[in-house]
Amino acid sequence: MQFDSLTNLLLPVLGFAFAGFVLAMIATPIFTTLAFRYKWWRKQRTQTVTGEKAKVFAKLHAEKHKRHIPTMAGSIVLISVAIITLAANMNRAETWLPLASLALFGALGLVDDLSNILGFANRSGGLKAKTQAIALIVLSLVCAWWFYVKLGYDILHVPAVGDFSIGWLYVPLFVLVVFSTAKSVSITDGLDGLAGGLLSIAYGSYAIIAFFSGLYALAAFCATVVGAVLAYTWFNIYPARFFMGQVGSTALGATLGVIAMLTDSVFVLPIIGMIFVLEAGSSAVQIFSKKVLGRKIFRSAPLHHHLEAIGWPETKVTMRLWVIGAIMGCLGLLIGLIARG
Repeated sequence: MQFDSLTNLLLPVLGFAFAGFVLAMIATPIFTTLAFRYKWWRKQRTQTVTGEKAKVFAKLHAEKHKRHIPTMAGSIVLISVAIITLAANMNRAETWLPLASLALFGALGLVDDLSNILGFANRSGGLKAKTQAIALIVLSLVCAWWFYVKLGYDILHVPAVGDFSIGWLYVPLFVLVVFSTAKSVSITDGLDGLAGGLLSIAYGSYAIIAFFSGLYALAAFCATVVGAVLAYTWFNIYPARFFMGQVGSTALGATLGVIAMLTDSVFVLPIIGMIFVLEAGSSAVQIFSKKVLGRKIFRSAPLHHHLEAIGWPETKVTMRLWVIGAIMGCLGLLIGLIARG
């Protein structure tokens, strides 16, 4: 009887994953037609974040940049998830906030992508880092305010220890989580198929966490994202037909952070998203080293470009990071579910 009950709860979640995949696959030809017709090519960066010429990056991807590859394909995922959620999975307590974060942070990413496509980007390939950071913080504060003031969230769950009321500190914690996750996913989105595969693993992991936390609508939302992202990844695997763009990476990264806060599982997020952490960390270390020590730690940053620079083919880097991401996803689930009891 218990097994039957579990199956009845699980089937709709799996159905939403399938629906997300199918709708995104249907939408892809429409996006591709528009992208090539209106030349939504992403202009590649010519400078590093610290201002010097991106010589290693240019050398590694010289051949790829000779052909026109559209960006903003993350919009396929966002639109597919939004349609399915609005039509069949709208839940004020569980899916309204993730959907709102997809829209808000997707709009920011869209501005970044359009500034690049229309030629308003700086030489690092998009909005200025300071401009983007301020916008991310502002949007994160809006979401944090809603969680803390309007909904009364202030509990932090520490695995195997318990729940703690942290009061107003919930707001800076929320901003840190959402900002960091958005930036980390954006940094990771640099090789064909890499971010898509890792996001599928991360959202799949949180679908399971949400399901066993009794948040079935949120689990279905995460499953919808997994299905749509897998459809995107089908076309983004090497050689990529299109790129996710900031509209996808910023929105999906930030929303992953929001879901971690909704499921009260912040401490397992860095484990499930370990590759995102390593990618962002390698960039931060590289910037610090160049500015303070006057030398580079990595041949190129983030980590995936360093691995390419030392001789790993792009496909090997992607698939090995997928494997590590999957293992860390399992570990994060193990800790999260056992510690939750």
